[in-house]
Amino acid sequence: MFIRGIGHAIKQAFIQIFRNRAMSFASLFSITAMLLILGLFFILIVNVSVITESAKKQFDTIQIYLLDETDRATAVRMIDELSKMDGVAHAWYLSKDDAMAEYKMKWGDKAYLLDGFAENPLPNSIRVKLSDLEKSDAVVEKARTFQGIEDIKYYKTAVDKLLKITSYIRMGALVIILSLVAVSVVVVANTTKLTVLARAREISIMKYVGASNWFIRGPFLVEGMLIGFISAALSAALIALVYHKIMELFGTDMFLMFSVRMVPAAFLVENLIMIFAALGICIGAFGSIISMRRFLDT
Repeated sequence: MFIRGIGHAIKQAFIQIFRNRAMSFASLFSITAMLLILGLFFILIVNVSVITESAKKQFDTIQIYLLDETDRATAVRMIDELSKMDGVAHAWYLSKDDAMAEYKMKWGDKAYLLDGFAENPLPNSIRVKLSDLEKSDAVVEKARTFQGIEDIKYYKTAVDKLLKITSYIRMGALVIILSLVAVSVVVVANTTKLTVLARAREISIMKYVGASNWFIRGPFLVEGMLIGFISAALSAALIALVYHKIMELFGTDMFLMFSVRMVPAAFLVENLIMIFAALGICIGAFGSIISMRRFLDT
């Protein structure tokens, strides 16, 4: 009996979608558009978070670039002074050759691009690993008193700004997504309501002969879930195409700017498919339940 009821619900759901093609398409378009926007914000947030985490990891390291004329012995004296400071875990010398080797390792299969330099353009440097981030300003001020320093790379301000931007993006995305979800639920509910009105006489007879509310509600519930699932599949496929194109256009530029690779498309799309499927089905089902509740309660 249970299996027969499911079969009936699925069959009737397909019939209703075909009969109300215009409104079904409106629901499909609404949910797909909502999921597409959600996907774009998801891509943005994930990649910004990757950049932020990378910057955080570098935040506890201060890079002190040395002038070409600063010899190793002078650098060692600087290291000794810095190592004695409160909040410094470790300080060490990094030659330009070692720095170039690090860059080549980071660049991976793009490392051949660095072979075009006639000579190594990187400076010798000192790296300071902090044990207490609160002491970072004092360490930087101390480093600025040294002679033979060309520049100091310090990430605190940049990371703070990046964290604020990430927070604003997340809050904005949440507001937009909740608004779109609400709109999608309303559209699906109205679509189902039109179908209910068109079958009002048939539903009244079913109630009269003793059909349960869930037997009547089943086809409409499956209809909403089907529309949501199809929307999820369409939006996931479109997001996959868009993200591949974004990676082709900006993937290398992002790596050169931030030394961070974009999140792999396979990982992102795999997670989006699960998120989209859950959201699409829930929106469709919830819209159908809302539209049927008042009618079946009367």
